[in-house]
Amino acid sequence: MVYRTHNLGELRVKNIGEIVTLSGWVDTKRNVSTSLTFIDLRDREGKTQIVFNNDLLSEKVLEEVQKLKSESVIKVVGEVKERSNKNLNIPTGEIEVFAKEIEILNACDTLPFQISGIDDNLSENMRLTYRYLDIRRSKMLNNLKMRHKMIMSIRNYMDKAGFLDVDTPVLTKSTPEGARDFLVPSRTNPGTFYALPQSPQLFKQLLMIGGVEKYFQIAKCFRDEDLRADRQPEFTQLDIEMSFVEKEDVMNEIEGLAKYVFKNVTGEEANYTFQRMPYAEAMDRFGSDKPDLRFSVELKDLSDIVKNSSFNAFSSTVQNGGLVKAVVAPNATDRFSRKVISEYEEYVKTYFGAKGLAYIKLTADGITSPIAKFLSEDEMKAIIEKTEAKTGDVIFIVADKKKVVTSALGALRLKIGKDLDLINKDDFKFLWVTDFPMFGYDEEEQRYKAEHHPFTSIKAEDLDKFLAGQTEDIRTNTYDLVLNGSEIGGGSIRIFNPQIQSMVFDRLGLSQEEAKAKFGFFLDAFKYGAPPHGGLAFGIDRWLMVMLREESIRDVIPFPKTNKGQCLMTGAPNTVDEKQLEELFIKSTYEK
Repeated sequence: MVYRTHNLGELRVKNIGEIVTLSGWVDTKRNVSTSLTFIDLRDREGKTQIVFNNDLLSEKVLEEVQKLKSESVIKVVGEVKERSNKNLNIPTGEIEVFAKEIEILNACDTLPFQISGIDDNLSENMRLTYRYLDIRRSKMLNNLKMRHKMIMSIRNYMDKAGFLDVDTPVLTKSTPEGARDFLVPSRTNPGTFYALPQSPQLFKQLLMIGGVEKYFQIAKCFRDEDLRADRQPEFTQLDIEMSFVEKEDVMNEIEGLAKYVFKNVTGEEANYTFQRMPYAEAMDRFGSDKPDLRFSVELKDLSDIVKNSSFNAFSSTVQNGGLVKAVVAPNATDRFSRKVISEYEEYVKTYFGAKGLAYIKLTADGITSPIAKFLSEDEMKAIIEKTEAKTGDVIFIVADKKKVVTSALGALRLKIGKDLDLINKDDFKFLWVTDFPMFGYDEEEQRYKAEHHPFTSIKAEDLDKFLAGQTEDIRTNTYDLVLNGSEIGGGSIRIFNPQIQSMVFDRLGLSQEEAKAKFGFFLDAFKYGAPPHGGLAFGIDRWLMVMLREESIRDVIPFPKTNKGQCLMTGAPNTVDEKQLEELFIKSTYEK
């Protein structure tokens, strides 16, 4: 049986007079008169208008046409003719096919939602429950096409650049890499577990020790962590590693790749050298290690101005080692009522632990601020000068510990940008953020953790301080690639000296015994001639999400999970029967 001679985006004027066979889904059906019925037939490549002249068709064909519902799958045989009322908005709009035969290959039941057109009331839960129907919708199908295009452009670039595509295990050993592992019990080794990889980090470094030199892989990775709009429990990662390289070598190669992929997906050029910014500067100016440069609002440090102020909330914070910083909402005095400002204050308190949010409104009638009476004229003048605020602006101020101030104002900066429409959504801004600290102190766990990961090399300028026992302010050879305020890739030059690697583990609180138990195989490999190496990993899903200007990562993944880690379509995760658990020598202790 021949189902099709052409796809539904293929026929043109040159095909007029041909007898063709077409198959696809009924997109729309219109009875324009008693003698004429029109169907738009759709497949992955487009739509073609099918005409049924009821006066010329057999009773059997007419009967089939009358039964047709939207999204039924049909086969049509007919003649290509020139269309009288041409539709130049679609590639096939100058022709139509007059049907002679029709076969309903599979009738469609009542749909849970419409496929064609735009349904603004369609919930994400409904879309994910019937994802196979959602994929038929033009926007979702286009996103999957762009995903294919992105991955093919990655493979083409990496192949031409001399990289080898090497796959690494999915069932591996549990190692502490930041997030919780997904664990898989071993039936053949009772009481033991595999872990699904959070990334191929250890294996790609082992491949460098193995002499592969230039490796890449499009790998599935798994992290059992709290989810959000740009995060999934399983995600796709472009993993890259290179031997005998320094930071500049990796960054230059990756920048070339990023530009190539960006052009292939968006059709636009990023024909500029990506800006570079040290981590310390990014945090100081933007309160974020992934700043969105599409708008110019920046954090301003007021600590020196208010350190001796009579306003105790400010002066005592500075004297106790904290910071007082501000951001300006431009031309916002009329738009930011007391209610809006209260909502902003609640936002920084609830999500970032700020004690409060002070504000100063610069209106045409003068300054409006509940803290104005506590500040001297010189202090107020200095604050306005430092923030470069103008009439019509609102200054927001947070006084607290450094971490609270930067995170609160960094998030508030983004909120201001969105609420005041300061962000040019048609713009794309790439940025390298470099020189991340090696260690960050976790207040909750009362210990130091690796800011990137524990295999990151220390900058030569800071190595002596590290070897002398210093932990704070130790910078690394790191580089994150940021696009429009989203981290799309991150990497570093790795430690390849086993003594330094052991010292890093020690500084992270891992004893020699624990390090050997967790990473013994990895540390042993470094004894046998490890080359200098470094690399980077891209989050393909997040990168594509940003390039397609989507708000949710779920819109670029074929079958994603909800923010609770559930697949609404299949019902995963689900319970299993007792026999399966017995075979794995495990027992559930969960009680509802």
